[in-house]
This record gives sequence, structure tokens and C-alpha cells, in this order.
Amino acid sequence: MDILQLVLQVLLGLTSLLLTLLILLHKGRGGGLSDMFGGGMSSAMGSSGLAERNLNRFTVVLALIWFVAIVALGLITKFQSI
Repeated sequence: MDILQLVLQVLLGLTSLLLTLLILLHKGRGGGLSDMFGGGMSSAMGSSGLAERNLNRFTVVLALIWFVAIVALGLITKFQSI
């Protein structure tokens, strides 16, 4: 049971960092971090449609993995004490 908990904690840490980075890469209304790294230039050219859609999909999948890891860690912690 300890190995599973360790794997879930590492997975949670990695997904948390990646999720934070992916959310910062999304195109904002008034610019922001995505424009600082060239996001504004690509949206002016009109080529950001597919990239933004793929970024959205990857973010949603990563958020679901993050959520499952949180719930699994919570259940393991709850039932370990019983």
C-alpha cells in the first residue's frame, strides 16, 4: 500500500506542475504569459486554432488525471487509519 501511495504522490506532484504550466500557456483575454512567449504573434496570423484546441484537450485530460490522483490519495488515507 505504501508503494501505491508514493506513486500517487509523485503523479500528483508532476500533474500539478504540468497543469499550472498548461493553464498559463492558454490564450488570455488581455495577454499575459502566453503573449510574452509569442502567443500574441501566432494569434495575429490566425494559426492558433488547432494548437489552442489541442492545448485545451491536453489540459482537460491532465486535470482528470490530477483529480483521480487526489481522490485516490484521499481514499487511501481514509481507509489506512481504520
